[in-house]
Amino acid sequence: MTTPVIRNVQSVTLGSRSPKPTALDRNQMEALLTVWADQQLGAEAGVWEAEPGTFSAHRADYHEICLVLSGSAVLTEDGQPPIQVSAGDLFVTPAGWRGTWTVQETLRKVFVVIDQVGPVNGCVDNG
Repeated sequence: MTTPVIRNVQSVTLGSRSPKPTALDRNQMEALLTVWADQQLGAEAGVWEAEPGTFSAHRADYHEICLVLSGSAVLTEDGQPPIQVSAGDLFVTPAGWRGTWTVQETLRKVFVVIDQVGPVNGCVDNG
């Protein structure tokens, strides 16, 4: 097994830009670099970037942990007040999250996606 390392995540070259499939604005583009994925575990990590615009998102059965490297966006979960995120912010969109992202400045983030599989190592949310 090897340990994937990305040096200087801010400037790493991502894959080809392509139209954002859930874009609500025409011509919004995104790019992605998958750094690691394990289909058995249902997990993936990488770097993602999107140009300004608004898109819909639904985390049906997975959690996404995000660290914003550059840019800014407003996340609006259905029925909740908007949340502004920008460089240095860490946030989670848990399984079931549904709403919109409005990218204000080209946004680059590191992400980890984890399939929803239940309690981890016996931990239970008592919240």
